[in-house]
Amino acid sequence: MNGAVMIIAGPGSGKTRVLTYRIANLINNNVDAFRIMALTFTNKASAEMRERISEMVGNEARNLYMGTFHSVFARILRGEAHRLGYPNNFTIYDPDDCKSLLKTIIKEENLNDKLYKASNVYYRISAAKNALINAQIYAEKIDWIADDESCGRPKIKELFAKYQDRCFKAGAMDFDDLLLKMYELISKFPEVLHKLQNRFQYFMIDEFQDTNDAQYQIVKLLAAKDENICVVGDDAQSIYAFRGATI
Repeated sequence: MNGAVMIIAGPGSGKTRVLTYRIANLINNNVDAFRIMALTFTNKASAEMRERISEMVGNEARNLYMGTFHSVFARILRGEAHRLGYPNNFTIYDPDDCKSLLKTIIKEENLNDKLYKASNVYYRISAAKNALINAQIYAEKIDWIADDESCGRPKIKELFAKYQDRCFKAGAMDFDDLLLKMYELISKFPEVLHKLQNRFQYFMIDEFQDTNDAQYQIVKLLAAKDENICVVGDDAQSIYAFRGATI
């Protein structure tokens, strides 16, 4: 039951079923469900896994810390966001909120809204955050800035900084911040990392091929103490490559 396990198989081969049975087996072998973190990529997958596990172990499945990467990290951040200067009841902006805010900033900066389309700027910022690059780091990333300049959009770094400042002042995070700020939280505050490492003993990840660098680095830190991590995936099938999935 202990140690690191990677299960790679094709679609329809029962990868998620293996993960489900592994979780049930841990619980049946007296591992407290409270100490198991299971991460998925969709709410549907999470709900289906919990239902199947409930059928095998009963009410104990309710204590599993299970959900999508974003929902699980949001739950943790709700108790710790004050350390990063955010209210614990921070607002979560969806992509439409983000693009609307960027449209406002682009207009205020008197930039060409065809060259600086809000959606393009949003996806650029999203890509940076999923690579664990915040606005301050971005301003020093020569390669990223060179790419922006070659595309005729040298003001991306300024837009990123203004966008992040507006979000922060509004007490809001976007979906990508849920990853970036989670990483910053456990990187900057070792006491939080140690608390989480002591609470969670086992980690399970479904559709591992869809993880991006931010998700991978966060789980790597969380699982570093016991190194009990089980992942399932298909390296030939990634539906989230556009969001930075590289594994």
